Amino acid sequence: MSNDIRTKAIVLRRTNFGEADRIITFLTEKGIISAIAKGVRKEKSKLAGGVELFCLSEITVHEGLNNKLSILTSAKMLEHYQNIVYKLPELELASFIMKKIGSVAETTSGPEYFDLLKQILAALNAGVNPELVEAWFWFNFAKTGGEQVNLIKDVAGNKLDPFRIYVWDSTESALREQMGGNVGSEEIKLMRLMLSSDLKTVSRVNNIAPKLPTILYIGKMVNKQ
Repeated sequence: MSNDIRTKAIVLRRTNFGEADRIITFLTEKGIISAIAKGVRKEKSKLAGGVELFCLSEITVHEGLNNKLSILTSAKMLEHYQNIVYKLPELELASFIMKKIGSVAETTSGPEYFDLLKQILAALNAGVNPELVEAWFWFNFAKTGGEQVNLIKDVAGNKLDPFRIYVWDSTESALREQMGGNVGSEEIKLMRLMLSSDLKTVSRVNNIAPKLPTILYIGKMVNKQ
């Protein structure tokens, strides 16, 4: 049986090793994979182009046996999200999200976190509002981790009413009716859309910017439960 793994991957971390090697930690469709890229820091390395930060690659890894480190045998860049590095807000957000996803993806072998990160990098590269990207991330990060975000009933168990105004109650993890609140029907619709649709679809919604500070706040609070 072959010990080779072939999969799409995104680089999470790169650590120099020895004189010319690097240990690369990838987020893949199969989960987290770490491998040594031998000679990758040499000028003519065939691996170098496929292990850049902020790129989607197809890699082949030969699994190490008996606790030995796996070896990266091929890496082909499929997409390069190079625009991210030229704008500080996008760069900082992408780096933060990569670390956040990397910290939890160790325990899963499915493609969920990989798909999440791929959508985020593509959106930031395309110039989508970083505040929108971050809000969508928080809601879907919670969803991927198994958190059920309650956008159906308020803290009293009543169905949310499109003609009432609410605030987010962090203690109850639900919306609470409050005169002068900042969450109405439009905010609720947008949050529901974020949980049910991909980031590209959400980014097409018009006049979204004024609603983002409130929705971003709620997304962050959901992930503090």
